[in-house]
Amino acid sequence: MKNIERKVHELDAAGQTVGRLSTKIATLLRGKNKPEFQPHLDLGDVVHVKNVKFLHFSGKKLAQKTYKHYSGYQSGIKIKKMSELMKKDPADILKRAVREMLPPTKLRPQMMKRLIIK
Repeated sequence: MKNIERKVHELDAAGQTVGRLSTKIATLLRGKNKPEFQPHLDLGDVVHVKNVKFLHFSGKKLAQKTYKHYSGYQSGIKIKKMSELMKKDPADILKRAVREMLPPTKLRPQMMKRLIIK
């Protein structure tokens, strides 16, 4: 499997919901759309995403959804709302969604490097 052909997929995020778009991206990064897919191999493609600032959110997610990060120290939990992240860095919302849809193996960092958000 030395000759892995990686195609480049251009996706437009304008008007699409985060979950539906991230599932498309995760399947392309993992290579599940190819007939030679094997779970232990990294056969995925390169994905370019543009217009991330025009993502669509259903329901009240912008106001209610929170992201948590724990540093490991006492009272080291940091909580951010989705609306704050959308103003600061909308690409981070999509990266987090795609990252959680990929399997937690050693291949995940390699797959995430092939996700390019403009």
